[in-house]
Amino acid sequence: MSARDEILRRVREATRDVTESDPAVDVPVEWTYGQPLATADVLADFVEKVEDYRATIVRVPDAGVPQAVADALVTLGATSVVLPGGVPAAWARAVADAGLAILADDPPLDHATLNTVDAVVTAAAVGMADSGTIALDHAEDQGRRVLSLLPDIHVCVVRADQVVSDVPEGVARLAPALRARRPVTWLSGGSATSDIELSRVEGVHGPRQLWVVLAEG
Repeated sequence: MSARDEILRRVREATRDVTESDPAVDVPVEWTYGQPLATADVLADFVEKVEDYRATIVRVPDAGVPQAVADALVTLGATSVVLPGGVPAAWARAVADAGLAILADDPPLDHATLNTVDAVVTAAAVGMADSGTIALDHAEDQGRRVLSLLPDIHVCVVRADQVVSDVPEGVARLAPALRARRPVTWLSGGSATSDIELSRVEGVHGPRQLWVVLAEG
């Protein structure tokens, strides 16, 4: 008997008592994908996990977001920033009042120009507390994907109502963008990687520094 025949024999032996051909009916799954975890404090969990990635996160009321964005850029030493067209005008005013040079991505900036810009400010699509991951679906307030990859600093505003318990719940929130075939960018702290000797290198795949503004209503 060949190895193939032996494998098939074992499969037939193991499935001899199966009478239902539809696996969904044969083994019903009670769990529903995308349901929230029973997390006691989703926002506190999100903050803790974001900090685990060496990112900075500040919690501010909604009205304090523009100033928090400007303060983040100044604290990180940025002098120039690109703002997607869909970000609130109040953010842009606060950044301008802080003395930073603002670049608009209309017409689209080329890669060489983006390489010279210190920072980008975006909104977000969803934040996932269990892993501290933030996802961008590149709606108008997040801009093109390249904007969140080339500048060295990323200041990202996440609303409290966008924070969910875990990744499956986050993917459920992203479903409309995924079905529309929009790109989704996942952020878990600043960009970092390690070589075979575990030497940490930052900024290879995206911004080295991530600063999260958590806006609580």
